[in-house]
Amino acid sequence: MSLRNKNILYTLILLTAMLAVWYYRKNQTPPFFLIEGETMATTYHVSYFDPQNRNFKGSIDSLLILVNKSINNYDTASEVSRFNRSAEGIDLRLPYLLPALTIAQKVFTESNGAFDMTVMPLVNAWGFGPAQKVTPDSTKIDSLKSLIGFEKISLSENRITKSDPRVQLDFGGIGQGYGADVIAQFLKAKGIENMLVELGGEGLAFGTNLETKKIWEIGILDPNSTRDNQFFKAYASLSNKAFTTSGSYFNFREVDGKKFSHTIDPETGYPANRALLSATVFAADCTTADAWGTALMVMGHEQAIKILKNHPELDVLLLYTNGEGKLESYVTDGIKNSVTINP
Repeated sequence: MSLRNKNILYTLILLTAMLAVWYYRKNQTPPFFLIEGETMATTYHVSYFDPQNRNFKGSIDSLLILVNKSINNYDTASEVSRFNRSAEGIDLRLPYLLPALTIAQKVFTESNGAFDMTVMPLVNAWGFGPAQKVTPDSTKIDSLKSLIGFEKISLSENRITKSDPRVQLDFGGIGQGYGADVIAQFLKAKGIENMLVELGGEGLAFGTNLETKKIWEIGILDPNSTRDNQFFKAYASLSNKAFTTSGSYFNFREVDGKKFSHTIDPETGYPANRALLSATVFAADCTTADAWGTALMVMGHEQAIKILKNHPELDVLLLYTNGEGKLESYVTDGIKNSVTINP
């Protein structure tokens, strides 16, 4: 064989080998990671695929520590706790408080006040916050209602202020969704395209599950679940979407045999008492979804269905009881084909 022909043959072999390696790598599933931990008095689970084989657990845990230093009502040194104790407001030291409050302000306006983070005095009065548990009477509730209203909060680039020193903020209805957003934003900045982030039942799904070659699937708890016996009422297949579920479930107080929901109605000052048992919200980001989940639980399913007609950017699964006490559901058209409800 001539030298020229040998060179051609070697080149063809090299190109074939390179093509084989490229094809192998293209069809290989990138390394899969499942990271778990605890934060915000709950757990988190993060599943993702990374061609660079990076384990981000340490970075995520460090990031969540900083987030908690901003929004954790149970940390007396957090920025929200400093704000709640302040007379006029605080200068911001960390970049995590303002983004959540900006979204909260928007949902407050669009939900006609059904979502309102200034319910903290009422949350404490009903025994769902850091303060000592009490059972308020109507006089106490009427007094506290004068402190409620997000319009009493002003936001600027480096500072948040309040018009009354007694005004306080509660992150209970938005914090976990915001934490999930922060994790997802971090992973996206690292180039992760296929992930499922879940924090306290709130989360986001991006891309696909490369092991199953399908988009991600989440389970939605049955409202009849107990802490010791949890089971799903529905499943949703998702990609590039956030999800949250709000409901009474396990967080309630029982006084003289009567259960009180942890979701406080800002208008009445009392725990929301509706036929709506749970609201699963799907949105572009988890903070927005979490805030709207709380708002819908306050409204009840009838008002929720009406207001959702003006918000095509939101999809929901509502589970509620009808007049005969039977469980019924409502699903928006945008998510209907992706949701399976068990009988």
